[in-house]
Amino acid sequence: MKLRVLAGLLAAAGMSSAALAQEDGQISYNSHVGRIINENCVVCHREGGIGPMRFETYDQIRPWAPLISVRVANREMPPYAYDHGIGIQDLQGDWRLSQEDIDTIVAWVDQGAPLGDPDLVVPPPDLNDPSEWNFVDAFGEPTMVIPSIPIDIPATGNDMWSNHYVPSGITSDRCIKAIQVKPRGDAKAVVHHANSSVELMREDGTMERYGQLTEYAMGKWGEIVPEGVCRTIPAGSMVRWSIHMYPGGVGPTAQGRMIRDNVVEIGLWLHDEDYVEQARYKQDLKLYRISEQDDLVIPPNGYHMTQGFQSFDHPVRVDSFQPHGHLRMNAASLEIFYPETGRTEQISQISNWSATWHHSHIYEPEVAPLVPAGAVLVLKQWYDNTAANPNNPDPDQWVYGGSRTGDEMTHAWIAITHLDEEGYQQLLAERRAAEQRSLAASD
Repeated sequence: MKLRVLAGLLAAAGMSSAALAQEDGQISYNSHVGRIINENCVVCHREGGIGPMRFETYDQIRPWAPLISVRVANREMPPYAYDHGIGIQDLQGDWRLSQEDIDTIVAWVDQGAPLGDPDLVVPPPDLNDPSEWNFVDAFGEPTMVIPSIPIDIPATGNDMWSNHYVPSGITSDRCIKAIQVKPRGDAKAVVHHANSSVELMREDGTMERYGQLTEYAMGKWGEIVPEGVCRTIPAGSMVRWSIHMYPGGVGPTAQGRMIRDNVVEIGLWLHDEDYVEQARYKQDLKLYRISEQDDLVIPPNGYHMTQGFQSFDHPVRVDSFQPHGHLRMNAASLEIFYPETGRTEQISQISNWSATWHHSHIYEPEVAPLVPAGAVLVLKQWYDNTAANPNNPDPDQWVYGGSRTGDEMTHAWIAITHLDEEGYQQLLAERRAAEQRSLAASD
């Protein structure tokens, strides 16, 4: 009764019941939680989205509130497995919720997930169509799209692969600004991965590999190339597709039905032609093997770890890190070992990795690791072949290294900008100057 009287007095004074609820420690959908869900969840959980349920209204969300609380508190949702508090935290395309938003959702559910003031309207999210390219808001439509050949994927059966060439359509050497791969329509859950390399034809008609164009695996957002460097796609090149498909699909959104004429597309955002001459350094994306695949053996109901090392005879900048494995892999890390000092620096840790959500962790350019010549990248991955792993289809099986979905892999895709000593020292000096300015501003 007292609360109603106080609410009336506050309303007369121009304060809403939502403000009263906040003062009283109450959290509601309309005043607090709706904004968080709209900004972070509806992109997948909507009509036409890949989420298995819709979160566009309170009535749709309310039955799922307890599960939302658990998944958010455990950082399983949004699906971006990258550890807080370890290594670099400034990432592009980072889907993680802030701790404040997590605490707000959990407290809301603990209080019964109330709607709140019905007169308050939660603004709808401003979202692109689910079939749209991810980088449209930042860069507009792709400069060009390179499709694979159409492929029929049955509802059931064994793993499938398609290896074929298509013309790139590139008529002059160009630098890539951003790149995204996406299966068309309903094929997202059945395309396990889609690797694309660039090849050039020799005079005798045979093909010569120029380099990796990009790599796609389930859930990948895309890649952005930093300003001032060039990942080149050359004139007259062919794109060699290597597409791995898993009939029936993997994960909660698997359709379990036949998909006809599946096409996988590469969207390329390109710099102007003169950018090739302006870019000082080259960037490439490569597969860095952590352990020999033939040596990978995981016992039934057991665990395994792999470790690999990579060094360069010149300074480099690590622009992105994307570990790769299958259903038993559950964690990965990147470290840098400095032989001159014996110091090891932690760069990235992913402790709750899932094969249904591959992410290329793109470091913000001002914090991307600068690695001097001779320093060593240390790559580690962990595997859980027990019943405690929710992705494990059968913990009683021996698991070997291989290309099938039921096999395992142990490598990482890393984008590297190759520097010279002058450029390395210049970037170091720029960062030190930025740190000094930040310290001066905080005094």
